[in-house]
Amino acid sequence: MTRTGPVLVVTNLDDPTADLVIDELHGRDVPVVRFDSGDFPATLSLVAYMTPHGIQGSLTTPTRTADLSRVRSMYYRRPSGFAFPHLDDQDARFAVTQARYGLGGVMASRPGCLYVNHPHRIGDAEFKPSGLAVAVESGFRVPATLFTSDPDAARQFIRQYQSVIYKPLSTPLYRNETGTSCSVAVLEVTADEIDEAVTGTVHLFQHRVEKTADVRVTVIGDEIFCVRIDSDLLDWRTDYDKLAYSVVEPPPGITEALRAYLSHFGLVFGAFDFAIDRVGAWWFLECNPSGQWAWMEPETGLPMVAAMADLLERTTS
Repeated sequence: MTRTGPVLVVTNLDDPTADLVIDELHGRDVPVVRFDSGDFPATLSLVAYMTPHGIQGSLTTPTRTADLSRVRSMYYRRPSGFAFPHLDDQDARFAVTQARYGLGGVMASRPGCLYVNHPHRIGDAEFKPSGLAVAVESGFRVPATLFTSDPDAARQFIRQYQSVIYKPLSTPLYRNETGTSCSVAVLEVTADEIDEAVTGTVHLFQHRVEKTADVRVTVIGDEIFCVRIDSDLLDWRTDYDKLAYSVVEPPPGITEALRAYLSHFGLVFGAFDFAIDRVGAWWFLECNPSGQWAWMEPETGLPMVAAMADLLERTTS
């Protein structure tokens, strides 16, 4: 059976990357139904039946209705999550749980639908310890890394490797004392900065690669786009105005390792970050299964939006 139904785009309201992909799909006359899980139940409704042929039914937004049996692909990006602010805390927790396992379960159970990426596979791949372990298995060079809540272990690691950075294991919404949202920066850390606060949770410390440049590798289905990023920044995400971009080819072994990594997690898309050291070796830093990528197209001319639309437009059975 060839599916000619809609592409579901599941993301938040403010997602310029999704906007570009949707515009491309509209230009190809491919139907799209966009929604955010945060729209439920105010402007998003679900009707789904368990039948001998699987789960059948529909999702309805204010402007579209998607027949679940005809969905060709799902672009699962960055939905805001379920929220029930009109309920008290206990009822809201119950409602969120029902929505997650109900609506979330239906969306994750579409046989024949191409997921970019499947939400469960995204969840698996977002655990940094798992990602680094699979990176080693896949053949990447991975910097020495410590996960710990022990201050003494952290100090010993820093003294051993001397140049060490701290990075968060995940990046949830964080607000400072003024209520402004911010992110936890990747920073170099010294042994004398480590105190008993480390015992409060798990931390990631990693040997700093003496890099000459960074590389963002974006894999979209069968396509691989490698962009070298030159700057004098420890973390290039802190100031995009200081970045210079150039298209590069991956060195031997990288393509095979990329494929092995994605295959392990069941992903068809990944945004990989590498550091290039002084002898030109590529060091794996992380792979984001929902990472950003579209800002690099105007900087490089790479046809990345078209590649994503090609992937989502692909018919499956």
